[in-house]
Amino acid sequence: MRTTASVLHLDLDAFFASVEQRDKPSLRGKAVIVGGLGSRGVVSTASYEARVHGVRSAMRMAEARARCPHAAFLGGRFDAYREASRVVMERLRRASPLVEPLSLDEAFVDLAAAPDFRPEAVPELVETIRADVTTLTNGLTASVGVGSSKLMAKIASEINKPDGAFVVAPGTELDVLGPMQATAIPGIGPATAERLRRLGVHTVEDLRRPTEDELVRLLGQASGRSLWRLARGQDDRPVEASREAKSVSVEDTFPDDVTDRARLGREVERMARSVAGRLRRSGHSGRTVTLKVRHHDFQTHTRSTTLPGPTDSPAVLAATAAGLLADTELSGGLRLIGVGVSGLADWVQEDLFAVEEDPVADGDDLEPAPDLGPRTWVPGMDVHHQAHGDGWVWGAGLGRVTVRFETRATPAGPVHTFATDDARLSPGHDTPRSGQGPADSVES
Repeated sequence: MRTTASVLHLDLDAFFASVEQRDKPSLRGKAVIVGGLGSRGVVSTASYEARVHGVRSAMRMAEARARCPHAAFLGGRFDAYREASRVVMERLRRASPLVEPLSLDEAFVDLAAAPDFRPEAVPELVETIRADVTTLTNGLTASVGVGSSKLMAKIASEINKPDGAFVVAPGTELDVLGPMQATAIPGIGPATAERLRRLGVHTVEDLRRPTEDELVRLLGQASGRSLWRLARGQDDRPVEASREAKSVSVEDTFPDDVTDRARLGREVERMARSVAGRLRRSGHSGRTVTLKVRHHDFQTHTRSTTLPGPTDSPAVLAATAAGLLADTELSGGLRLIGVGVSGLADWVQEDLFAVEEDPVADGDDLEPAPDLGPRTWVPGMDVHHQAHGDGWVWGAGLGRVTVRFETRATPAGPVHTFATDDARLSPGHDTPRSGQGPADSVES
């Protein structure tokens, strides 16, 4: 355990929604919900104005609409999120060479790895970083925690959220943790919390009463021992600047159950090629291809096959995933499908199957499904009109698309409605997916 508060955790506040509010002046200070807009979509991020109505991440979008019908429901713009994340991570690397990104909006920083680290200067450094993040991102805010371990830094960043900071002084860890709900400890989800509740465990202080062996009997070897240590603030995990990726995957949920095997085949090929593109851009290849399906009755199954050697070939991955689909029962229809590659390596076995490559096969980020058409207008997407300039889609339907013409640098702008096939209107540089919400992932 460290004797200094030198592990920093930064978490951008309501990140996706905040980026949308930043770039859309008419939404500032209003409820914004980002996620899948289909009937089975889920909430990715809700602004704090929406959270007061009970909307939260991972909630079904239908419930979010019922709780907060006046909110702006947007599909998401990943290029904008990635760019904001890049700016923040670059700023963190100026503070220390050891930065461990956890996601686009979250990272650990080992402040002690900086050559000029001074423990007494940590509070001032934290405020400087937070101010710089807001300036560099044109208005986004971050919550920051600092402690003697990853556990304490992560918990500290939640204490004064949003747009706040907290430093846990070394030696006060047990005092800070004790009164908190046991669910503050990573790894305690609803099921574990219910088991602990039956033992009379509600707070972290309560969690210190059972012996280590008792927790092992209740929760299993790994979870029991881990929670016993964490409840006492014991966490010696290092900050790792490069977290080795374990898998790359893409999945999507359909608005309606799909039984058409040909359509599913096109989806699987599209996803496999997207995964291949991500592998190539990250300098990886993989051996194990996995197909994930969720049936109409919510039963979820995975099928995998391991190749003779690692590959990043779009054609090989698509053919392998298609073979897994061919062996999958489709009666009743599928509500979700996904393709993933694991067993990653940083090399490729040449001529694995001697398949001739499609020159455009490695693609880019996951594109809309072919049957959605090139003129699909998704709420929140950037657009450009030859006469009115830049704006974003307010809503679409019945052959019409409504656009609010404003940008980050303008006041709230006017609203105009056009035919969906108006030749003067074109998608902007950052077009969100029209599926069920953010589902592309690189697992670490």
